[in-house]
Amino acid sequence: MHRLALAASLAAFMLAPAAQAQAPKPATSYHAPRAADGHPDLEGTWTNASLTRLERNPKYDHLALTEAEAAQIEGRNKALISLGNRPTDPKAKVTDLPADCSDNRGTNCNYNAAWTDPGATVMRVAGQPRSGFITTPANGRIPMRPGVRPSAPNSLRAGSGPSDNPETRALGERCLLGFGGTSGPIMLPVLYNNTYQIVQSEGHLAILVEMDHDVRTVRMGARQHLPAAVRPWMGDSIGWWEGDSLVIETTNFHPEETLRGASDHLKVTERLTRVGKDRLHYAFWVEDPSVFTEPWGGEYEFARARGPVYEYACHEGNYGLVGILSGARAEERTGVKTAPTNIDQVAKAEDGEEGGPSN
Repeated sequence: MHRLALAASLAAFMLAPAAQAQAPKPATSYHAPRAADGHPDLEGTWTNASLTRLERNPKYDHLALTEAEAAQIEGRNKALISLGNRPTDPKAKVTDLPADCSDNRGTNCNYNAAWTDPGATVMRVAGQPRSGFITTPANGRIPMRPGVRPSAPNSLRAGSGPSDNPETRALGERCLLGFGGTSGPIMLPVLYNNTYQIVQSEGHLAILVEMDHDVRTVRMGARQHLPAAVRPWMGDSIGWWEGDSLVIETTNFHPEETLRGASDHLKVTERLTRVGKDRLHYAFWVEDPSVFTEPWGGEYEFARARGPVYEYACHEGNYGLVGILSGARAEERTGVKTAPTNIDQVAKAEDGEEGGPSN
């Protein structure tokens, strides 16, 4: 893209009013209960656990799945979980147990199926089973600019190797943010811990993310974002009400946090709307003309979760990083490369990069 055209696009993006965002709006007649300030009550614990992922699997050319397609996906997942939950032969080697992985990715597995909880059903919006969360563009895929690729783990941008030290490992491994985009925005389901607690007041709204105990704080009624140099984890979020919908606009993302390779121009707009006693419609709209050819967005529905959010103690008794770094030093001494772990592949896939429901 010509530099002048790109500069013009960026300028238009930075000046565009929030009202231009095209996050999907649900058609609902539900009248949500009210909080003390008179706005809809969004409080409680919610879950987005689902077999559906952000991007649509290319095998589907349609957003709405048939009930037969949804049943096939859910049945296949049920069979995999059942197989993975069988007693494991204590004499078996990892190479003997490809079906023991949470999603049959191969023999080099990080998770036994019994330890995962990605969801058992396809995501439904207004009762309609979906092949992906993205509704715009129509193909259900992120519109990356030619030559721009989704980022590697952000810690590698400084030119360091992935196992040089703890600071060059992925954010999820370091317990700074949940992997796969679970912390948001956009808030996305991953392998487990897909529970969120919303607490609201007149001046602030907080979203506690079960994974990595992240807390997003939304400054309600704020008229402008923090200075550009201030870039907290999960960005700077300001919120307001449009009728019965909570609108959250987020900019100023931390430089080590990325959404599919987005730049520091990234802006995400979210809309949360109660559409039932136990359903919360969630819509999102993503803008960054330096990385994406056009804005893109989509929707899904949170369901009411059972019980509270429990503490997530990410690194208590975890020897993973010690083993990873020790193994890297051993490789350097011997010059022999061992098989790579697939933790980054897991995070990438659960973020939707491998496309849509299990197949």
